Amino acid sequence: MNANKALKSLFIAVPMLTLAACSSNQGAEEAVDQQTNQQQEQQQDQSGVDVGAVERQKTPEEIRAEKVAELRQENMIFFAFDDSRISSEYAQVLAAHADFLVENPNVTVTVEGHCDERGTPEYNIALGERRAKAVAQYLQNLGVSSSQVTTVSYGEEKPLINASNNDAYAKNRRGVLVY
Repeated sequence: MNANKALKSLFIAVPMLTLAACSSNQGAEEAVDQQTNQQQEQQQDQSGVDVGAVERQKTPEEIRAEKVAELRQENMIFFAFDDSRISSEYAQVLAAHADFLVENPNVTVTVEGHCDERGTPEYNIALGERRAKAVAQYLQNLGVSSSQVTTVSYGEEKPLINASNNDAYAKNRRGVLVY
């Protein structure tokens, strides 16, 4: 019976001691961290160099991902009614996309052509295709490889704004660059 009580006492005491030992190590780690910080500050004071101020260099993949994110913010080209000509106001936007694609020949882009709801579905599919091809040709004229650009026409099937007024029509007549 005494052995049984002793065994139970050990089962309770051993985990308690383990927890106590672990908690005292955390204080020791904090002391080591504090000591390391003090040493760094002393080194900085002596050498004049801030050892903690170095920023991590971005990888090429991270840089490319940031650039794609920026380009996705300005990825729409709007068109006039029943027209597939690109307005000069989009020259800078398309030049930025073209520069990125030329610098990254392994990246591809899909140009989507969209229309407003006026006109027959067949006509709008053809007009959307002309708009997508106009944007693709513009990019190719700026040096982008034709293998990097694909086109698709959605006609009136994917409106940006689901309304029947002039503002909605203007927003729905667009080309969209999708990476």
